[in-house]
Amino acid sequence: MKKGINQWCFPPGTPLSKVLRTSSAAGFDTIELNLYASGGIGLTMDTTPEEAKALGRLVRSYGLTVGSLSTEMLGRYPLSSPDKDTRSRAVESIRKQIELALELEVDTILVVPGRIEEDVTYEDVWERSTMALQPLVDDIAGTPLSIAIENVWNQFLWSPLEMVRYIDQFESEHVGAYFDVGNTLAFGRPEHWIRTLGSRIRKIHVKDFRTKVGNHLGFVPLLSGDVDWLNVRLALSDIGYRDSLTAELEPYASFPDQLIFDTSRHLDVILGKNPY
Repeated sequence: MKKGINQWCFPPGTPLSKVLRTSSAAGFDTIELNLYASGGIGLTMDTTPEEAKALGRLVRSYGLTVGSLSTEMLGRYPLSSPDKDTRSRAVESIRKQIELALELEVDTILVVPGRIEEDVTYEDVWERSTMALQPLVDDIAGTPLSIAIENVWNQFLWSPLEMVRYIDQFESEHVGAYFDVGNTLAFGRPEHWIRTLGSRIRKIHVKDFRTKVGNHLGFVPLLSGDVDWLNVRLALSDIGYRDSLTAELEPYASFPDQLIFDTSRHLDVILGKNPY
């Protein structure tokens, strides 16, 4: 498996050249870039195909590849919103992810299907996100691209069986799971999810979590929480997963570059490599 790092592991506003230089120096293989609104660092809703190709060349010049694309846009504009215009902007952002991913020769885009809210029921999230995604799934038929649904703290897809059902309803090899190990620990065991999702898993996010904290403050750097990393690794081996483990962590408050180097060494341990 390859070692990946998400752009969000760096403080907001970090120049892309520094993100790439530090990631390369720390020994990462791939980077997950994020799609931002106008004015963001790197990929934005205004990025042209030519600019995306140039960015791809820049990434490769540091010995890295772009492993996948995530986005901040679906947090602002959820697919599950009761507002039609908001849902349209969500679809527009996913179409932009698709466009840029194809230019960058990336095989996976991360999609959060929505979130439960006071005026948005579980059924609403399921139905609205499914209706929004189906045309996009049809659009990428014949390409190497997959839409990967991530399990996040959105009160939706509480179990691996629900996630399997949600993914399988599309009846497409272009829809899979973006499995987040740390996000699962509050209400399940990651190794169980991995075996249930099986070959549906396209990519994996890694972070750790302290269950006694029980809220968002419980997310911690790798190896410092309660994830059973050995059993996670064994489960990944059981399903034949050979892609990247991409760290998605909060930057350190002081000396933020150190997080990148620490995380690389932690991933070596998780992958069974001797980092010394």
